[in-house]
Order: sequence, then C-alpha cells, then structure tokens
Amino acid sequence: MPDDETPSTEPETPAEPTEPEAPTESAEAPAEPTEPEAPAESAEAPPTDPTPEPEPTPEPDPLLDPILAELRQRLGNGIVGSEVAGGDIWVRVDRASWKAAAEACRDMGFDYFCFLSGLDWLNNPNLSAEKVWDPEGGPEALPVPTGDWTTGVAGGETRFQVFARLYSITTHLGITLKADLDDENPSVESWTEVYRGADWHEREAWEMYGFDFVGHPGLRHIYLPTQFEGYPLRKDFPLLAREVKPWPGLVDLEPMPGEDEPAPTGDDPAADGAEVAAETAEATTEGGE
Repeated sequence: MPDDETPSTEPETPAEPTEPEAPTESAEAPAEPTEPEAPAESAEAPPTDPTPEPEPTPEPDPLLDPILAELRQRLGNGIVGSEVAGGDIWVRVDRASWKAAAEACRDMGFDYFCFLSGLDWLNNPNLSAEKVWDPEGGPEALPVPTGDWTTGVAGGETRFQVFARLYSITTHLGITLKADLDDENPSVESWTEVYRGADWHEREAWEMYGFDFVGHPGLRHIYLPTQFEGYPLRKDFPLLAREVKPWPGLVDLEPMPGEDEPAPTGDDPAADGAEVAAETAEATTEGGE
C-alpha cells in the first residue's frame, strides 16, 4: 500500500435497490392469435333463395273497420273479399248479394250514389297491327289473347266485374262495392229501386259492356244507334278504324247529275284519272270558244 493512502474508516453505504427494468418486447415475439378467416364461398355453389319477408299486418282503422264488421254481420257469406287501406274500403260481394249490399249500405248511412260501371280484366290485345279489308269475308275480329288475367283491389275470379261507389254526406266516408259476373251471361240485379241515380249508369254499362241489370225499368241505348252490334268497352271489341281497304280506300265515286254513263269505278286509277282529265280539258275548250 502506498504511504500517502490511508484506509478509510467510514463504512461504505450500500446502493439503493433499483426496480428491475421491464423486458423489452422482442421483435420476434409471437403475434397475437387472430380469428380464422371464413372459407371463401365457392363460385359453383348454388345460390340460396332468400326467405320472403312476411307481408306487414295492416294497421287497424278505427273508422272503416267497424263499417266492414257491420257489413259482414248484415251480409254474412255474401262478402267474398275486402280490403281496407289508405283511408278507403273495397268490398267484393257475391253477385247474388249485389242488391242486398246496396240496401245494407243505404241503411248504414251511405246516402249518396256516386257512380256505377263495369270492368273487363281481359289482357289488351295488340291494337297496333292494321288488318287488310277482306271484301268477301268482311273484317276479321281482333285476336283474343289467352291466359289468366289479374284483377284489382279485393280480388276477383271472373273476367267481368260490376262496381259502384257510395258515399256518406254525414260521416264523409266512402265505400266501393264490386261483384264478379258470369263471362258468358254477365247479369246482376238492378240498383234503381235502392238508388234512383243508378238508372242511366246501368244503361251505360248495359250499352258499353253488355251487362244485363235485372229489374231495370228500361234498358235502352244512350250513345249508340239501336242497330249497333257489339260492346265498345270490351277489350275484344274490334277497332274498325284500323281496318285498311286497298286503293281507292273507302271512296266510291258516284255519277254526276245528268250523266248517262256511270262514273269510273276506281278499279284502274290511271285510266280513271286520264279519262277525267280529258273530259275536263274538253269542257274548258268549249267554254273558251
């Protein structure tokens, strides 16, 4: 030991304990477990049909539901279909209960008759095609399409329906009644004894659709002549305006007064035109002299 160094008599103080350092994350630490990926759908897997959503239940109508309930109580099985929606009511009744339905609605306060008319649910035939006039066989009827048809509100099972609208001037509520008619013999009882205003409405439906209203005081034409054939508002009524007749169309020349020879018939337009031009030129020359 060197002479100038003397041993220290002070005891050495121990160092304060330090908290162990947190181990640093290793770059090679294992990654957190992940959820397994769902297997991709095979492109060849057949698509599954989505389950159709159920139709929403219509909300109750505090004004119209009691009307329908009372009408059911009055007519019983005479009601075959109904719908309440949008602040309105449609009721389809059996045609045997058609007049009874009018009487029930009148007694329930529907005192105003709005209108009555018909419906033809037949699909529209092709009305754009022109047909050539056949002088031997006459005009051919338009082709009638086959297949089912779709009816409107409250359904239907036949091609023809009669429908009417009634209204209450007290409650300001309306109701539409309709009934299926027979395709071959569309007939139903008249409403004229219940609502006098149905008189000419039924005459119009008889004239335009061919519906017979049993008990009507006098079904007769309003718009059409008595000898008219067919029912213009039926879907299969032929539109004769689309009938085409070869030249010279529907024009038939008649002889002028004082002429002995009949006028040209139109079979040869060129010859007829030349003959008329020659006669005109001759008459002009004589007038000039």
